[in-house]
Amino acid sequence: MAKSNPRRPRESDEGPGYDDNVVKVYRCSKVVKGGRRFSFAALVVVGDRKGRVGVGYGKANEVPNAVDKGRKQASRQLRPVSVTGTTIPHQVKGQYGASQVLLLPAPQGTGVIAGSSVRAVLELAGIGDCLTKVYGSTSPKNLVKATLNALQTLRNRESIEKLRGVSIIG
Repeated sequence: MAKSNPRRPRESDEGPGYDDNVVKVYRCSKVVKGGRRFSFAALVVVGDRKGRVGVGYGKANEVPNAVDKGRKQASRQLRPVSVTGTTIPHQVKGQYGASQVLLLPAPQGTGVIAGSSVRAVLELAGIGDCLTKVYGSTSPKNLVKATLNALQTLRNRESIEKLRGVSIIG
């Protein structure tokens, strides 16, 4: 039997101000002489709700250990996201595997119109108003990674001006 360690506060795990969301817990089993032996995997999203978000996938023999591993991996992979007010600067499409996610900016007060996997990433990134549409596979792993891919391709006006070395009027 594995020793259970007392859980430390979240602040020391990821740093101050990071929220997390367990998107899905997967159960895997292998058949051994005495019966079935189960192991677990957890898909976790971590973000500060101010434009930084990360995704982690942890595996262990118990659910809490898998969630902790996923949370630590996600906090190491935090990435910045371009946000304009409470929405995204422009329409964008992200793809991972057989999943495609279309993200559309929405007026303030609309909320996040999305399924649970995509919603977790958008809300923890600090996006409060967004419309989404999923094409292809609805696997949570692929949807989370496709959403992260879409958010990484977002560009705001300042970053485009800096890249091109010109100022945009209008």
